[in-house]
Order: sequence, then structure tokens, then C-alpha cells
Amino acid sequence: MIPSVNNLLLTEINEEDMPSKNYRMISESVRGTVDTERYVYPIYSWNYGIELVDLFGESVTYACPEITRRIEEALLQDERINSVDQFEFDTSKKHEVVCTFSVHTIFGDFQMEKEVSV
Repeated sequence: MIPSVNNLLLTEINEEDMPSKNYRMISESVRGTVDTERYVYPIYSWNYGIELVDLFGESVTYACPEITRRIEEALLQDERINSVDQFEFDTSKKHEVVCTFSVHTIFGDFQMEKEVSV
């Protein structure tokens, strides 16, 4: 007897984009989200995550343009994001840069903030 497929191969498959944050596990529960360092975890594509760890110990004059480039590179991997701009840096804290920037998406614009240890 030949098995039948019941037109399974003709069924339309819908793809859905998912948020790009990972869940953080704390004491066997899920609480909040966390960024993923790029190229560290083999289960993620190289297009996923952001490289920030290697900026620790670098000068602010080197770190600020690198943070801009890396944030743009990481966010523009997501097809829902059109552009990233208006970067501003607060370097008033020692060994920390707080970067604020605008994200322009297909859903609208919003402000983001990212703290980076340098």
C-alpha cells in the first residue's frame, strides 16, 4: 500500500519574525531578556548578537565609534529595522559608556540606551 500525503506538500507555510532578545534563566524561572555576545554560542548564527566584551579596557575615544558601528551592524541584521542614528554618548562614569540612539523600524521609531563597560 502507498501512503497518502493528503496535500501536505501543497499547504502554505507562514514564517513569523521573532524578537531578537534571549531569555535569562534565574533560579529555574524566566525573568527579563538579555543581549547575546556575537560569535560565542555555536547555536546562534554569526548574524546574531553584538560584540561588546572586547571593548573592556579600551579608551573611550576608540570605544565610542566602535560601539556605534557594532550597534548598527547588529541591529541592521533584523529586516524589521530600517536604520539606526542619532548616537549620543555619556562618558561621565568611569569605565562605562552609556550610548543612546534612535531606531527606525517598519513599526515606527523609538529611542534605545545601551551601557557598555570600557
